[in-house]
Amino acid sequence: MGSEAEMTAPLLAGVSPAVEAVPPWREQLTVRAIVVSAILGVLFCLVTHKLNLTVGIVPSLNVAAGLLGYCLVRTWTAALGMFGVVSKPFTKQENTVIQTCVVACYGLAISGGFGSYMLAMDQKTYELIGTDYPGNRAVDVKNPSLSWMIGFMFLVSFLGIFILVALRKVMVIDCKLTYPSGTATAMLINSVHTTTEVELVEKQVSCLGKYLSISFIWNCFKWFFSGVGDSCGFDNFPSLGLAAFKNTFYFDFSPTYIGCGLICPHIVNCSALVGAIISWGFLWPYISTKAGEWYPAELGSNDFKGLYGYKVFVCISLILGDGIYKLIKIVYATIKETMNAQSNKGRLPLVWVQDGDNISKLLAKEKLLNEVFVKDNIPPWLAGSAYVGLAAISAAIVPMMFPQLKWYLVLSAYVIAPLLAFCNSYGTGLTNWNLASTYGKIGLFIFASWVGHHGGVIAGLAACGVMMSIVSTAGDLMQDFKTGYLTLSSPRSMFVSQLIGTALGCVIAPLTFWLYWIAFDIGNPNGMFKAPYASIYREMSIMGVEGFSVLPQHCLAICFVFFFAAIAINFLRDVTPKSMSKFIPLPMAMAIPFYIGAYFAIDMFVGTIILFVWERANHKESEDFAGAVASGLICGDGIWSAPSAILSIMRIDPPMCMYIKPSLTYG
Repeated sequence: MGSEAEMTAPLLAGVSPAVEAVPPWREQLTVRAIVVSAILGVLFCLVTHKLNLTVGIVPSLNVAAGLLGYCLVRTWTAALGMFGVVSKPFTKQENTVIQTCVVACYGLAISGGFGSYMLAMDQKTYELIGTDYPGNRAVDVKNPSLSWMIGFMFLVSFLGIFILVALRKVMVIDCKLTYPSGTATAMLINSVHTTTEVELVEKQVSCLGKYLSISFIWNCFKWFFSGVGDSCGFDNFPSLGLAAFKNTFYFDFSPTYIGCGLICPHIVNCSALVGAIISWGFLWPYISTKAGEWYPAELGSNDFKGLYGYKVFVCISLILGDGIYKLIKIVYATIKETMNAQSNKGRLPLVWVQDGDNISKLLAKEKLLNEVFVKDNIPPWLAGSAYVGLAAISAAIVPMMFPQLKWYLVLSAYVIAPLLAFCNSYGTGLTNWNLASTYGKIGLFIFASWVGHHGGVIAGLAACGVMMSIVSTAGDLMQDFKTGYLTLSSPRSMFVSQLIGTALGCVIAPLTFWLYWIAFDIGNPNGMFKAPYASIYREMSIMGVEGFSVLPQHCLAICFVFFFAAIAINFLRDVTPKSMSKFIPLPMAMAIPFYIGAYFAIDMFVGTIILFVWERANHKESEDFAGAVASGLICGDGIWSAPSAILSIMRIDPPMCMYIKPSLTYG
């Protein structure tokens, strides 16, 4: 298989195959790592719930988890050293285990739906929408309870861990997906643990630290102008004009996505921009002119009956078309390689890359990474058996919690979940966007319409929880596998730490949410913890009960066009010569802006322009330092999310709101 994104030398910084010893996977899992992970898991779950229940948006905390894990263990060992206690050396593999465990734990505070689908079931949200709202019935209510929330988390959260284990080599090594946050976290961990005296590595570490500081200070500066709400500051700066701003075409000064543009291949960044131009430049403005004809005018921005329905379903259509094609291609290539290996009585090649018709060995550094990554294999039969077993248990018990969601509906969700998990993980690897909530909304809509008026609302919300948990966990695990790959961490230690982190999250996430639930007036539209997405999810489920008939006119027809267009574009990439196919955009990268907006694609394109000019001006320097610059930008942004969240929890608001409006015309 040809790769979508070639790995570059900067991503391998900190790996020294000649001198570096890799500890066995059991030594990477330590008691102190689990203790530190549990402490950080509680902290990050509290932060995540606070953000979920106030603004409804949670930034990626991967980098912050890695850095705080490093600081806590260093503090731990230093304190013990003061009392003469000698601790084991703190390795980057142990640091990676902590980061993986923490992300798995706090990730359940996001995918668990404590600010969305779970709250959408409760009595307060039912009353807030209105007892006279069509389809909003008093019987479709299930209030939060610590017992059923913990039980539900244990039932659905582990399946995503087993779902893509068999494809980890394909996603990380063969397809060489970038996973920008995972890559940036790995570079940070490699940098703080480096002991080599190699001059280049020292310069790369210095470069990373410099741009991390710049990114952190810039985010701090931006905060002062971001005001209260979601319309202030540099994140909403109409840099391309007010008309373009209305269609999400603006540069929002995000170091994270400029960094992603520096790490991701040019074709990914350009594909995202092409998708943004097609959707927000032409398609959505055109459909907006049909308001009142194709769909009712003056609908809410999250109403499936209007433009939002087009955005969600067309985006998913592109993603599914691309994902199905890629999955079939991967399965075919795997079967073909296996048959060839058996006929040649040899073993599968682990360190080869295709370059036209020529096969060449990878660099020694990459060879070491690949060998470590496949050494401690996780048996596919174990993952498959665990998935089937957990699915069967879940299908038996979930209907006891939600009688509206019958056992065969739960099994149906688990049948289609692997495809959606693959699509989400592949898209995350390309663009850094985890669209688990989008897949959850699709599950909500489909299962609510399947059950219908008698229980469809609760069934849709519960199915949304099942899909979100599986898809989100699978995407996070693959992101962490990328971090582990670049830090020479055993995939087996990563896998076990993910299991431990998920188990911790199944308890910690509901418990920390319960603290907010009993201490504050959650869901009060006039209070601090408004839980803005709870009402949105309930209204979506109510609309979903009506089925596909509720979708706006021509929505399904447009979806079919983009679904088959994604397949056709992929086929065209495969049959054309590489000199031409490298200019054909990637449908998966094109799809994300259809739903998210054009602004992040512009940020990534700015990053790719910087890299393009840098490569032309000084190719060697760009090759050595582009990854360090990108990782520093992403890490600084990620680290700032921690103090930003703390300021929010302490109810310290930015002092200014910078807002741009049209000039007044006098005459």
